[in-house]
Amino acid sequence: MVQYPHELLNGLRHQKNTIEMYGTQIEIKAIPDEPRPGRLDPRERASAEEYRRQTEAGKIKPESEMTLEEQRLEMGFPGWNMNTVAIHTRYEEIECSGRKVGIWVYYPRLPVGRQGRAGLVYLHGGGWIGGAPFDLEGGCRLVAQLADCVVFNIDYALAPEHPYPAGLDDCFAAIRHIHQNAARFGVDPEKLAVGGDSAGGNLAALCALRDRDEGGRLLKKQFLLYPVVTFNGEGVGDYRWSAEDYDVCDEDREIILDSLDLGHPSEEGKPSMGRIEGYYLQHGEDPKGPAVSPMFADPHGLCPAVIVGAEFDGLRVQDEYYGRLLRWAGVPVRILRYCGMRHGFFEKLGLVPQAEDLAHEIAQEMKAL
Repeated sequence: MVQYPHELLNGLRHQKNTIEMYGTQIEIKAIPDEPRPGRLDPRERASAEEYRRQTEAGKIKPESEMTLEEQRLEMGFPGWNMNTVAIHTRYEEIECSGRKVGIWVYYPRLPVGRQGRAGLVYLHGGGWIGGAPFDLEGGCRLVAQLADCVVFNIDYALAPEHPYPAGLDDCFAAIRHIHQNAARFGVDPEKLAVGGDSAGGNLAALCALRDRDEGGRLLKKQFLLYPVVTFNGEGVGDYRWSAEDYDVCDEDREIILDSLDLGHPSEEGKPSMGRIEGYYLQHGEDPKGPAVSPMFADPHGLCPAVIVGAEFDGLRVQDEYYGRLLRWAGVPVRILRYCGMRHGFFEKLGLVPQAEDLAHEIAQEMKAL
């Protein structure tokens, strides 16, 4: 059973609120049962408080004290399986530069042998050093059901064992493989999209850029869920990160401010992404290079985008600014902001209604391809 009444999902699905920021429109998904501004969703607050209790009890180490393996084990959130029809799952591997790249495939089993479905290639988050396809399996499977599409969940190489650009190369190799074998997967090659969350959103944006630059035009849409679009927190034009961009109530201030640990401009002599940057960019890559940070790339000619931000995510400012850059370059884009949410909420399927609503939003876009 989900941890919220169904009417909360209905409240989210029927919202039509928009605001203007950075000279562009942003669709606002307000908390359906908390009208006061600057507050966490009640279910998100309960999750944060439970995590804090476990940390204070010594059951979870502070991230700064964790080893790499401990960080990896702490990543992900146990969301629910919300499918109400049988979803066929299969697995296959391809090779990229001597590495095995795993591809999990999900699609509704009926009707058997159906052709011409849309396909979504999904790239999980985890800071390029962790995470796994299983962290977002619930969301991928639900989108497959809601959109009657095929979803591909990619198990790409992680740093530091495989630093940049290994993971990116794996993801793009998977996209090529899926496009070339579309008929075998029951997919229409003209209805292929890419999506990802956090670091996976960064990889999805970079795959869209590579697809445009190489002239393949394999992708028809990109879904960027709270993506990293500027690696060191610095940006182009008039982009600036400021805590003043966040409306925070006193009651939730401590929890929210602790959640804004991503997206800050880097301090002198200290990488903004901490150990992650050292693990991932091992060969002197420029964090402001367009092949690392999509914000610094030319956005003209990209496939349409859906950009999703969480109100209390330190990455929200850069995500919404990136949406403006795409829109100003003539790229069709929707920008969604989920109020009361923090980074990574799509993993909490069945625990917060916003995750289920996001699955519906992605599915609607996939059905329109």
